Amino acid sequence: MEYLAALLPSAGLAVLFVLLMRSILHADRRERAAAARARAERRAAGESAPKDRAS
Repeated sequence: MEYLAALLPSAGLAVLFVLLMRSILHADRRERAAAARARAERRAAGESAPKDRAS
């Protein structure tokens, strides 16, 4: 039982970390999909897509 009490905080933090990373990755995926939809709508409307500034 002592081992469980010693490992429980670390396991809890591991679960929180996994949930946080999963949330971040899903949000990124949704944001990329929304940006792609917006680009497709602009393209369909005949507007040119703005250039990305990579500098």
